[in-house]
Amino acid sequence: MTQRGQVDTGGSDSGNSRIDTGAEPDAAPPAVPPEPGLTSAEVAEAVARGEVNDVPVRSSRSLAEIARANIFTRFNAIIGVLWVIMLFVAPIQDSLFGFVIVANTGIGIFQEWRAKRTLDGLAVIGEAKPTVRRDGRPGEVSTSEIVLGDLIEIGPGDKIVVDGEVREADGLEVDESLLTGEADPVVKRPGDEVMSGSFVTAGGGAFRATKVGREAYAAQLAEEASRFTLVHSELRSGISTILKYVTWMMVPTAIGLVVSQLVVRDNDFKNAVARTVGGIVPMVPEGLVLLTSVAFAIGVIRLGRKQCLVQELPAIEGLARVDTVCLDKTGTLTEGGMDVQAIRPLGGADEAYVRRVLGALGAGDPRPNASLQAVIDACPAPEGWRTTGTLPFSSARKYSGASLDEGDATHRTWLLGAPDVLLRPGAEALAETDALNERGLRVLLLSRAAGGLDGPDPGAGAEPTALVVLEQRLRPDAADTLRYFEDQHVAAKVISGDNAVSVGAVAGKLGLPGAERTYDARKLPKEPEALADTLDENTVFGRVTPQQKRDMVGALQAHGHTVAMTGDGVNDVLALKDADIGVSMGSGSEATRAVAQIVLLNNSFSTLPSVVAEGRRVIGNITRVATLFLVKTVYSVLLAILVVLSQTEYPFLPRHLTLLSTLTIGVPAFFLALAPNKERAQPHFVKRVMRYAIPGGVIAALATFTTYMTARAYYTGPDSLPAETSAATLTLFLVSLWVLAIIARPYTWWRVGLVATMAGAFLVVLAVPWLQDFFALRLVGSVMPWAAVGIAVIAAALIEVVWRLVDRRLPV
Repeated sequence: MTQRGQVDTGGSDSGNSRIDTGAEPDAAPPAVPPEPGLTSAEVAEAVARGEVNDVPVRSSRSLAEIARANIFTRFNAIIGVLWVIMLFVAPIQDSLFGFVIVANTGIGIFQEWRAKRTLDGLAVIGEAKPTVRRDGRPGEVSTSEIVLGDLIEIGPGDKIVVDGEVREADGLEVDESLLTGEADPVVKRPGDEVMSGSFVTAGGGAFRATKVGREAYAAQLAEEASRFTLVHSELRSGISTILKYVTWMMVPTAIGLVVSQLVVRDNDFKNAVARTVGGIVPMVPEGLVLLTSVAFAIGVIRLGRKQCLVQELPAIEGLARVDTVCLDKTGTLTEGGMDVQAIRPLGGADEAYVRRVLGALGAGDPRPNASLQAVIDACPAPEGWRTTGTLPFSSARKYSGASLDEGDATHRTWLLGAPDVLLRPGAEALAETDALNERGLRVLLLSRAAGGLDGPDPGAGAEPTALVVLEQRLRPDAADTLRYFEDQHVAAKVISGDNAVSVGAVAGKLGLPGAERTYDARKLPKEPEALADTLDENTVFGRVTPQQKRDMVGALQAHGHTVAMTGDGVNDVLALKDADIGVSMGSGSEATRAVAQIVLLNNSFSTLPSVVAEGRRVIGNITRVATLFLVKTVYSVLLAILVVLSQTEYPFLPRHLTLLSTLTIGVPAFFLALAPNKERAQPHFVKRVMRYAIPGGVIAALATFTTYMTARAYYTGPDSLPAETSAATLTLFLVSLWVLAIIARPYTWWRVGLVATMAGAFLVVLAVPWLQDFFALRLVGSVMPWAAVGIAVIAAALIEVVWRLVDRRLPV
């Protein structure tokens, strides 16, 4: 008889050395051969009948949709009508604004098409291919190649891609929370139904496809969720709000301008039409939407080159707003693989026998996780041993198990999992486990079960046999990435199912601030407010269940945090789905890739800073250039109102404002929109832009109108209007140039060069005779031009003062 804590390594018939888990091996029912699946001929017949899963996973809009979205816009329609009118009534230089719109639209279509090609290519690389059994052999096929009646093999982390009926099940547990909202996994047995959109949390098996294509439960939902989109972001919704207000202002102002120029003023018809159009066109911030689309599209292309698949475009913006990132340790801070460092028998157990048990446990699992794979690599399967029952690993249980026939009439049941879950509190082995965890090592406990695997608590009364010490491989880029988040004031929280002390030691090796503040999730408070306080106070959390991960994300969000969640395992799916931004590794389970907005196809955690930086570049730069565009809209509307009230000719022809817009907005905005920008993204986009645009536009309009009215009093004669227009144009250009100079801060060599180049280009127009004639700009005399410069200087100084007061007294 063996003593307590020992393992009988021989073939003893002693009752104390055997666990009776059912029938003896020779009485076991004969193994049922697996179903062979469809034959090639049956697959061909199904394809011919159209019984194919023909729901394409779309990562982007089609080229026709891209063209339609860029061409058929409200403002393109307005500009297009005005352009056609100008082509008939005015010289070609007054129609330049129309050619600019055509060029802008073409650029937008081309850039989004490039982004589409990038996304489509990455989607193919990152596409998970289900394993389908045909002609008796398993093989990977594309999701769209599955036919009705196919036998599809599934395991932990696999997504159920079509509806079906379970035909084989080995401890199969399926999470249907994405469909039903119920978080608890559902045990599936042969004959049970599985629904597309659910995923496997434990065990394995096979199911036969009963509904494919658009008949499948989640097909329409999945197709819609997978589309490349430019909506549902604060940035784009804010721009839409601004454009709505602009439209409301434009309509009555434009009507008033038309009446004043064509009816009230006794002007030449063609000249009146040209100046009316010159007043309406600059009210339209036509380039703002274009630049936003281009900035997003180029962001997708840049990230695509780094093997980062952006499944939902606003994720670039969302990650830039993140202030808390929750990291799963395994696969994120550490590489997927592990190595067995040592096997430490307990209670006098024989190490050679323990290795045979571990080898048999590994051989009995067709889909081993990273920990068990390390055991398989270190412990070969023993000859003559047979697995008679299994309990798949579950992240909720924290252990797996198997009943083994050792080939000599000995039948035992073993469990392999977390020591602090399987051991009683105060057990001697826990002290040794804690010491190993403090060194950053992962420890598994091999225990001999006291009963069968089908009981409510198979781990109850388990007898400890050996500790399996695993060494995790740290990701070489993880330390630099954590340092980046620290520099950017983004709090990192490590949330893992492993032992908290072990996780803290790993995080400490990587230099994570607060890694010493570890917390066992089994002690977490249930109340959301208390949970959020605990999360704010601590950095590393261990023994976290999948449901707790989800609760933790929700608690952080309730505290006002914008949360990103990274992970690659099936236990991360619920948290990834609920986080503001979900980030999955390319090598992660199919389920995690399906719910994540961003997939790192190269499995490199170091790509995340690039995504954050890209998002910050887009948001910060679009906020800057939006101010440029909307200052123009405000001063255009106000100028038109002042002209209507004063019953004077509108001071500008379309060519003048085309020149000003190109030099002070169009060209510089393109460079500024694509420039590096590390500013942390801030909320309230509309308020941030309008608090600068309104006072800036008002000052610019008043300064320009003052110069115009002064010039009207100074110049006399029937041909004085061109001189008045030239003086007003000079003032407006200088004020707009100063707005550009403010927006371009902080200065770098190229930003200074950009502003200087725009100023130089305007001087060239004023100095070259044929350009003077082309743009109808000629400064007459010296008094009025210098007066225009003086008024512009005063206006520029006023804008500087007012914007600083806005910063101080009207914080967002």
